[in-house]
Amino acid sequence: MSTLQNQPTTPPPVDPETVTLSGYEVDECYGPAEAPTLDPTDSGATHDRIGEPGVFPYTRGVHKTMYRSRLWTMRQFAGFGSADDTNKRFKYLLENAKGTKANTGLSTAFDLPTLMGRDSDDPLSAGEVGRCGVAIDTIDDMHRLYADIPVDQVTVSQTINGPAAVIWAMYLAMARERGMSWTHLGGTLQNDILKEFHAQNEFIYPPEASVKLVIDTIEFATQQCPRWNSVSVSGYHIREAGSTATQELAFTLRDGMEYVEMAVRRGLDVDAFAPRLSFFFNSHNEFFEEICKLRAARRIWATAMRDRYGAKNDRSLLMRTHVQTAGCSLTEQQPLNNVIRVAYQAMAGVLGGCQSLHTDSMDETLGLPTEDAVRVALRTQQILAHESGVHRTVDPLGGSWYVEALTDQMEADANAIIGEIDDMGGVVEGVHKGYFRRAIAEASYRFGQEMEAGDRITVGVNAYTDGNEDHQVEILQIPHSVETDQCDRLASFRAKRDAGAVERSLEAIRTAARDDENTMPALIAAADARCTLGEMVQALADVYGRYTSGPEW
Repeated sequence: MSTLQNQPTTPPPVDPETVTLSGYEVDECYGPAEAPTLDPTDSGATHDRIGEPGVFPYTRGVHKTMYRSRLWTMRQFAGFGSADDTNKRFKYLLENAKGTKANTGLSTAFDLPTLMGRDSDDPLSAGEVGRCGVAIDTIDDMHRLYADIPVDQVTVSQTINGPAAVIWAMYLAMARERGMSWTHLGGTLQNDILKEFHAQNEFIYPPEASVKLVIDTIEFATQQCPRWNSVSVSGYHIREAGSTATQELAFTLRDGMEYVEMAVRRGLDVDAFAPRLSFFFNSHNEFFEEICKLRAARRIWATAMRDRYGAKNDRSLLMRTHVQTAGCSLTEQQPLNNVIRVAYQAMAGVLGGCQSLHTDSMDETLGLPTEDAVRVALRTQQILAHESGVHRTVDPLGGSWYVEALTDQMEADANAIIGEIDDMGGVVEGVHKGYFRRAIAEASYRFGQEMEAGDRITVGVNAYTDGNEDHQVEILQIPHSVETDQCDRLASFRAKRDAGAVERSLEAIRTAARDDENTMPALIAAADARCTLGEMVQALADVYGRYTSGPEW
């Protein structure tokens, strides 16, 4: 396996037949010399860097039996319009998952105002309410979002970062009002603010304050919500922004290490919180690269948790991950082709050993998914689970000389990048220096050049374009009434509450932030007092300030 190519600013033409998307030059054939798979002292035993499933270093999977005993969770991403609209979609997904062995979870997409911590009637929210996800302003919206859904029995994922602590506070307050014990709630808060500074740009507060809020949620979950994953360390958006697979791997794991270091600095025992950390990776088009990325990630994380942070609990070493197929790989041209792309990407995620999976809908480059497109995406997972046979044996590609060589190379290159980040003082320092944005932009630029030169083929975009003018799929339209109705509900909500209790609750949030206390109790109390999302976010901003820009480069 040739090392990752060091390409100049204007790279020479690549041969897509021999060079992967991340720049690895692939040899014509692989054998035991490139990747020894057996213990050199015992020809009947597996090499210790590969190991066995469910055993350190977990290269072959975090569980001994993997999908033979339990399929991955089919967690379809949904959210649009009002809370009532999304509640109907959740029920549709749960109904379409009935009658299978699959464990189904819900994954919530929020609209842009919610992601930015702004209420629907904020002037900056105009035109965006309910467009790219569901609008959530209040605890009443949270009740409507999960109405008639047993959230103490179905795991719930919430894809939100900047105002994650506030949204989670509303969720916990809603569950308590429904008489549900927090100890029974299972799910995941994405809550990975560092990758927002790298890639997605949906941050609110400066990096230091933002990370502090993440540690507040980790601490609170450790003490109060033992089944909840307080952070899903997310490489997905880093890849969507244009990184290579190796950058995604390295940046994601080093972000996770930053949270571990900050939580330990807070005084938490690593084995008390680390078992509830989870991860979220992209599954892109380069089939073997995606499989090897997940295998390398488990090995790097397990080794770091044991040797770097001194974790003693085996569960602290497990890198459990959700995988989503690559939205950035989908094309508006010939959108039916996206069904095929998603199927291959989903299989790579499963062969890589993911714990849960979301399959994109074929129409996502055109608009929010229609019900028909969502059903096809879910059926893609069900066909994979029940018809392909991939679940019958654990890590079926383990021991392949090519797979093991590529896993080794990606591990080595990712560890080198992690070392660079360590040398600059950690992730927050790297954010201030513009390191991550610069690296991702350079990788994205290289890929764009390869596409324009025709060195990389995307079917329907720069090759095989017959039929591009055909209208092939419906597009889901979000009416403007969603925004006006949401603003009317919000006005009614404000009119009915105790204004004094609201102001006292907001001041309690400011006090907790000023005194460097855990903000979660104050946020939950504010949700109970009927404070809105935007009000609670602003109360924190009154203390922390708002972050408006990173370094120019």
